[in-house]
Amino acid sequence: MPDSLIDLHGRVIDYMRVSITDLCNLRCVYCMPPEGIQLLSHSDILSYEEILTVIRIAHRLGVRKIRITGGEPLVRRGVLDFISRLARSEGMEDIGLTTNGVLLAAMAADLKDAGLNRINVSLDSLRRDTFHSITGMDRLNQVLAGIEAALEKRFDMVKVNVVLLQGMNEEDIPAFARLTLNKPLDVRFIERMPFGATECPHAPEPFSALKAKEIIRREVGELTPIQRNRLDGPATMFQLDGAVGRIGIIDAVTGHFCGTCNRLRLTARGALRPCLLGPAEIDIKSALREGASDEALAEILRRAVLAKPMGRSICLPQMNEGMNRIGG
Repeated sequence: MPDSLIDLHGRVIDYMRVSITDLCNLRCVYCMPPEGIQLLSHSDILSYEEILTVIRIAHRLGVRKIRITGGEPLVRRGVLDFISRLARSEGMEDIGLTTNGVLLAAMAADLKDAGLNRINVSLDSLRRDTFHSITGMDRLNQVLAGIEAALEKRFDMVKVNVVLLQGMNEEDIPAFARLTLNKPLDVRFIERMPFGATECPHAPEPFSALKAKEIIRREVGELTPIQRNRLDGPATMFQLDGAVGRIGIIDAVTGHFCGTCNRLRLTARGALRPCLLGPAEIDIKSALREGASDEALAEILRRAVLAKPMGRSICLPQMNEGMNRIGG
């Protein structure tokens, strides 16, 4: 069995994003309709044992970095034991988790003890009323407490992901940028991808990362480009003068970083997605439940990697599908 996954364009795939649930305890306007969604049944969702099997084989094929996503992963029962088992995988270099932060304050210590390396917190406003308008819930204080708890526990990295929403959170950009002055945070401003056009027809329009940079430069200070490291993903990194933390810009719509994509996605319902914005999904759940051999499962992973396109189009039918169904 080869020790690396290489796609048709020469990219080495060593990073897998793994969604463990479609459940979420927020109702963000660009992700989920206010009335909620038709949830997957328990039997539709991969068990932890099935997920760990896929990760084990992906690891043998060269995957070294895992990010746990949802929905909201911290709402799934048994997540701490799952992370602990994952962390014991020999040779796994990095285990991260993306959360909305609502449950993080109560779980940060246990997550660190379980072996989690890094935490990304999705937070789109620092103003209580705007946070409520975006998420449908009055939970800002819990999220902020979660970020502080994660910093206190000294994870290898704590990131705050801010999705740029026109008419809603432009005013928050300077305050988010200033967080990096005194806190060892990465604050990343992310252009919103047009997911959920049918499910969330009233979602706010995105605005460009260039506009976010202009606001920071005008109201906070000059952004100095700094060298990226391999765990920065697609972000272009900057730093304010004298800042402890860093600022990342992810131009997911206006930029062109597909040429360096190194990731594969596993959805909670057991599908491999070669490209977040592409139509292809490769079923691996059926093979798992039919008792397929490791080599047969490895072949499905290879097939998914070979299906990765060189670039992407954002004008595809599957963009009507909400992000909670795909995995963050």
